[in-house]
Amino acid sequence: MLVEGRKMKLSKLILWGMIIILVAGLIFYSLGYKITPSAIKSGAGGKGNIPNECQPPTGQDLASWKEHLGHHQETKYCLQYFK
Repeated sequence: MLVEGRKMKLSKLILWGMIIILVAGLIFYSLGYKITPSAIKSGAGGKGNIPNECQPPTGQDLASWKEHLGHHQETKYCLQYFK
């Protein structure tokens, strides 16, 4: 009976954990927060706040893109978006 009580507590704990995660996800989704691979990769909050000429082309790694931007006077300002 003692083991059964522990299983019940564990089940409730898991259920409440799932509910909390679901509610938090819904809140973030409704507020427009989205975690995209580009946001994680660039560390700049995604591509939404980066001007078009500063965005890395699809498939290019961030280090080589930053190096490329640094070689051109007119795009050096783009480096501020990738700190």
